[in-house]
Amino acid sequence: MPMQKKILTPLVLGLSATLLAGCSSLGLGGGGGKGGDTRYVARDVTTLYNAAKEKLDRQQYQLAAALFDEVERQHPYSPWARRAQLMSAFSYYMGQKYNESISSARRFLSIHPGNKDAPYAYYLISLCYYEQISDVTRDQKITQQALSALGEVQRRYPNSRYAADAGLKIDLVRDHLAGKEMEIGRFYQRRALWLAASLRFREVVDKYDTTTHAPEALYRLTESYLALGVPEEAKKSAAVLGANYPGNKWYQRAYDLMQKHASGA
Repeated sequence: MPMQKKILTPLVLGLSATLLAGCSSLGLGGGGGKGGDTRYVARDVTTLYNAAKEKLDRQQYQLAAALFDEVERQHPYSPWARRAQLMSAFSYYMGQKYNESISSARRFLSIHPGNKDAPYAYYLISLCYYEQISDVTRDQKITQQALSALGEVQRRYPNSRYAADAGLKIDLVRDHLAGKEMEIGRFYQRRALWLAASLRFREVVDKYDTTTHAPEALYRLTESYLALGVPEEAKKSAAVLGANYPGNKWYQRAYDLMQKHASGA
């Protein structure tokens, strides 16, 4: 979903800046870390963390993540191990290594469930799923996972800085799922499988009535019910469409369709 990527990036980068500012306050400025073998050599925590930060600043995300992981591996009891876990997850996310990012964030939560940065870890997991949402012609398992993860952010941390953004994305995800149902319903309609089509459109009306697809779903229901020979149900769908979306193009089509049916009856 490229359009939504622009929405979330400033927020994520803002958090990264906040986290990295903490490094400077402790004298961990951007230095060191030359050479690709840094993560294979025993090094002090400051040098390792600086190397990871440098790679992150240079947008070498996968190497940055590996170095942050090395901070945790070589210095598991250091105060920097916790921060490195989260920065590893962030680096993987920026490098579009979403499975690795989810794994790192979940590891952070399993070790530090009550940490002040736990809301961000949950939010990062939801972003990883969100960024993998595919178009409506493909399987929507990831979309469902994104919806669940975003909902968890809202439920666990309703007053956090991430809850509002999660809510906006939930609306977009729901609209996407409704679009998938519409795609399948129209597919059935084209093959005159009217009952199967009506079930898909009814799903949109019942579960996704606040999405942009609801008006068309009501019109398609009207079409399907007329094709099935149940004009009373078609009339009900058209009436709901008219009551809720009186100026919508789909209501005008439904009205014309019902008029045509009445004149031909």
